[in-house]
Amino acid sequence: MATSSIPIFFIGATGYLGGSILARLLIHPRANEFDITAIVRSSEKASGLQSQFGVKTVVGSISDLDKLEDLSAQSHIVFSCADSDNLDAIKAICRGLKKRRVTAGETPIFIHTSGTAVIIDDARGLHPTDIIYNDLNADQIESIPPTAFRRNVDLAIAEADKEGYLTSYIVIPSTIWGVPSTPLIDAGLQKTSSIQIPMLIKAALGMSQGGVVGKGVGQWGDVHIDDVADLYIVLLDAILANPGTVGHGREGYYFVENGEHTWYDISKEIAKALYDLGRGKSPEPTTFTSEELTKYFGSEMFGNFFGTNARCRANRGRALGWKPVKTTAEMLTGIRTEVERVIAES
Repeated sequence: MATSSIPIFFIGATGYLGGSILARLLIHPRANEFDITAIVRSSEKASGLQSQFGVKTVVGSISDLDKLEDLSAQSHIVFSCADSDNLDAIKAICRGLKKRRVTAGETPIFIHTSGTAVIIDDARGLHPTDIIYNDLNADQIESIPPTAFRRNVDLAIAEADKEGYLTSYIVIPSTIWGVPSTPLIDAGLQKTSSIQIPMLIKAALGMSQGGVVGKGVGQWGDVHIDDVADLYIVLLDAILANPGTVGHGREGYYFVENGEHTWYDISKEIAKALYDLGRGKSPEPTTFTSEELTKYFGSEMFGNFFGTNARCRANRGRALGWKPVKTTAEMLTGIRTEVERVIAES
């Protein structure tokens, strides 16, 4: 390995978001300096990443804590783009980066993917909220209860930054939508679908009717997959160019959004698309019953997630020069295509 190389450990390389970020690293102006190693569950995909894209691979998962620790200890930068809620995995990565700090005499970089579920309420689709989280307001971020969803993971990473053996940057996307277009997808190595909207579409197909939690007035931010992936590169470039000017740790939370929607907005478009395609009973969404929430989302509690509020502003990323392009209106217009895709794949 050349002395000028930057060892990078990538977790989630074949995922919907991770693959989109990795694809950008592979064509980055400094790509020849990046020495990327990815942990991949599938030996077939591991082989494809290595043979077709020159990415070093280790077959394993985030449950392989020893591998996570060892690979992190060998890396200057870790991208965590897989399970946002696995505290044991995060602790293993932090242990590895602590070793890196000692052995290499440098402070490694940890870029972790969280999500705006960390700021959800329990509105159940019945009311909006005036609470909007601003990622430039560290005091407001610190007011998020430690018991909030996945907050324990974010706090563990921020604490490691506070202790000084790594610099942490926690990226917090809102509803991600759209179909990425990358060479990894062309090679059959990357997941092509997001989670939230396809999950609502699958429930609607099961009911032959678009559904909504409560009145559907809960509000969330949204952002296109390409814009999210671009933020990671803007952030990385800023860190590599002038790390002292980039907020980390307590100041290192980066929301990702480029507009807002209500859950009704999405469910309305799903209901209309199904109706137009002859697969729905009405162009208007109906309220999910308790039984439907349990049947289609696994539990009523999880189903009520689609009635929450999670409002935020991505001011910190924009201050670094991030310029998202795709809008909420485009997301809603594209739901018909997403419905057709889910039908074709089901």
